[in-house]
Amino acid sequence: MRRTPEAMANISIEPDLRQGPQSDGLPARLAETRQCTIDLAALLGPEDQAVQAHDDASPTKWHLAHTTWFFETFVLSPFLPGYRIFSEDFNFCFNSYYEAQGARLPREKRGLLTRPDCAQIYAYRAHVDEALAELLATRLQDNDELSRRLEIGINHEQQHQELLLTDILSLFAANPLRPAYRNSAAPKFLRETESPAWSRFEAGIILIGHDIGQVGAGFAFDNESPRHQELIRPFRLANRLVTNAEWIEFMRDGGYRAPSLWLADGWTALNREGWAAPLYWEQHGDAHLQMTLMGFRAIDPAAPVCHVSYYEADAFARWAGKRLPTEFEWEAAAASISIQGNMLTASNFRPVPAPHGDGLRQMFGDVWEWTQSAYQPYPGYRVEPGALGEYNGKFMCSQQVLRGASCVTPDTHARATYRNFFYPHQRWQFCGLRLADEA
Repeated sequence: MRRTPEAMANISIEPDLRQGPQSDGLPARLAETRQCTIDLAALLGPEDQAVQAHDDASPTKWHLAHTTWFFETFVLSPFLPGYRIFSEDFNFCFNSYYEAQGARLPREKRGLLTRPDCAQIYAYRAHVDEALAELLATRLQDNDELSRRLEIGINHEQQHQELLLTDILSLFAANPLRPAYRNSAAPKFLRETESPAWSRFEAGIILIGHDIGQVGAGFAFDNESPRHQELIRPFRLANRLVTNAEWIEFMRDGGYRAPSLWLADGWTALNREGWAAPLYWEQHGDAHLQMTLMGFRAIDPAAPVCHVSYYEADAFARWAGKRLPTEFEWEAAAASISIQGNMLTASNFRPVPAPHGDGLRQMFGDVWEWTQSAYQPYPGYRVEPGALGEYNGKFMCSQQVLRGASCVTPDTHARATYRNFFYPHQRWQFCGLRLADEA
């Protein structure tokens, strides 16, 4: 494990954000979230933290700075009198897509930010954390808007913790030395998997989405509301995720060579990009290997397939004679499922085979599950004014909804109403699939 001396110094003196008035545990959760990001980056050297592998990814130090900029911009500047901005240049460097906050560095050029260096980024985090500690000690009590923004900031940083690991995997996969983010013993593979069982769900008009007015409902992003009615027809849902072994069957049966299985845009993407397997897969003789956060490893046949696009997931479902679930079917099935699974706290950093048992498994964790639902606003959705209104609403076009969580999703970040979304061609995120069928 490598840390710069400057980073270690900043970690050691990070202020205790647990001090001061409590508001639903916000100070403690804020401290844990901020420290978790530092811990994830601690396994990386400064060179690792400065580079991005492709236009959809961001350097680790950018994630460290952007999540800090979010608290500085949307919490400290409006709520802490006399707060001193760390650097006037950072709004341009670390604003992501908030047009209302002014000009910003294009996403694809984030890897060019050799300056500010890592030491300055850690100093920035320390500066903002010290101010957050002051704010929590003096101004949190009975301030609903401040509490709301802190909650958004915590959940926003959790999103970037997942992206940090996703982006590091893409970077290390592009490195010819195939370095490991974390070293671990090679797992023992299950060579046989159970055939999927099917859970049946009846037709009905059901309530979908987060209920803002429900006491104890907890946090949710604005795109999860309003709660509304949806018609569900009878359907069946596979009790586990599609596995690597099943995907290899699809490949051997010519799944990547059969245009009849593919949406037109998917077939175009396949031919343009040369897809013949999931992202990070390579074939060596009869063996399939895959780049993971633990380095270049043999593929576990029983583990869920990962790093596939919506186009690939849809083609597999057609090949299997099934389909992808709608996001409403998925949420209806998940509503009574305990929110637990192979997520960040488990520290596997990879999808693992489904546990034995009855009923639906792997609904949370392992991989985000593609649905056939386009990412659109729920009936009655309204974008809030100001820069924070740009968080979700302006992306409701040309993307697909994914549900569940992945092996690198913070555990407290998962819920049945969560709507993740990506463009249908994107594969670098931990994305997989579960099959659905008509009842």
